[in-house]
Amino acid sequence: MDFQIVALVMLFLACVEQSLASCVVDSFTVKEDFDPKRYAGKWYALQKKDPEGLFLQDNISAEYTIEDDGSMVASSKGRVTLFGFWVVCADMAAQYSVPDPGTPGKMFMNYQGLASYLSSGGDNYWIIDTDYDNYAITYACRTLKEDGSCDDGYSLVFARNPRGLPPAIQRVVRQKQEEICMAGEFQPVLQSGMYSIAAC
Repeated sequence: MDFQIVALVMLFLACVEQSLASCVVDSFTVKEDFDPKRYAGKWYALQKKDPEGLFLQDNISAEYTIEDDGSMVASSKGRVTLFGFWVVCADMAAQYSVPDPGTPGKMFMNYQGLASYLSSGGDNYWIIDTDYDNYAITYACRTLKEDGSCDDGYSLVFARNPRGLPPAIQRVVRQKQEEICMAGEFQPVLQSGMYSIAAC
């Protein structure tokens, strides 16, 4: 009897250890052979997991373009609430660099808010997965814990079509959300588009 209890405890601890190991940010895989030219164009956020602090809340879209030197830049829009009551449309600009050319899906993003009340800074910008034509899931970790898992991170699920993704692709996205240890943490992003005065 005692042996069975010890075996169960050991099995439980092994599962916990495996779970923690799989949440180490450096172990996350990104899109292999990421092609920024195929990624370029308009994307609409359908789901998001926010970081700590101010973040775009809805009507989020991003337009990616490739510069003459091959680097990627983006302009993005979305609504944000300031001071708890003031809802404004935010315009952001970003430039992307690739620290390791062998892993083009792991980029660093420098971003600027195009108004004085918006923040500027830099984050990792990883393309966890995309098929270029329908969906993309991005990931950034701003702060790591001592064990290598993420303490403050965010992720966006993008689609080429603001009306959503077909069920087969939704299943792929859910699997990728589990792989980056954010399953169940995403919120839907309203895309009211041109049909609403609330849209950006």
